[in-house]
Amino acid sequence: MQLSIYQVDAFANAIFQGNPAAIVPLETWLPDETLQNIATENNLSETAYFVPDGENYHLRWFTPSTEVRLCGHATLASAHVLFAHLGYAKEHINFNTLGGLLSVRKEADQYVMDFPTDEPQPFHVLKSLEHILGIQILEMVKGTDDYLALIDSEASLKALQPNFRLLADLKTRGLIVTAPGTTTDIASRCFFPNFGIDEDPVTGSAHTLLAPYWCKKLGKNSISAIQGSARKGQLHCTLKGDRVELMGKAQTYLQGTIWI
Repeated sequence: MQLSIYQVDAFANAIFQGNPAAIVPLETWLPDETLQNIATENNLSETAYFVPDGENYHLRWFTPSTEVRLCGHATLASAHVLFAHLGYAKEHINFNTLGGLLSVRKEADQYVMDFPTDEPQPFHVLKSLEHILGIQILEMVKGTDDYLALIDSEASLKALQPNFRLLADLKTRGLIVTAPGTTTDIASRCFFPNFGIDEDPVTGSAHTLLAPYWCKKLGKNSISAIQGSARKGQLHCTLKGDRVELMGKAQTYLQGTIWI
């Protein structure tokens, strides 16, 4: 069997920025074991698959070790493949996913994703986490999947060298660490060792939690964001009630064929 594969840098203004995702369009679903094996072989933070589903598409995401409930950058990359390579001509693409109905539209050279917000819930600061990070945590909240920890500055954020083995003991998907930005409203880094990803360069799903958290703190409905350490990505978040729009660019890095 031959399958088409695309590798796309999502939330990237140019190649070698943002977060790479592998996209494999399908006509019908393959066995879950095959989907996972392909994702493991790709060894990227996410491999996404979609199949036609009526007027929509059914979209699924796999890390090298497991399927996940929600992924932003691979959704953006999937929409890019449909718009840029597969001739999709409608205004919106609707994806049916484990995380609910997601839609993506194209605006000039950018894509706008419509996601449900992840309302932050108050949570006590974990002293054990301060020890793992080696820095004071000013505030913590919890989302559906992740902890979010606020620290003092983007400089401190860049300097973080967490112990990933200890982070893997957290009882969540992962940890978002955030601070006020220097050239953007906010900055963040995201760690998911439980899901086989020590650090994710740019995490769209994390911004469904970051956006309501920071919009309330800053008194804004729209914020600019940067994520990552060595490899950075940029996006813009707009809060609209219980939904958040995430805007960013995508760049095709490669197109090829899988033989299985």
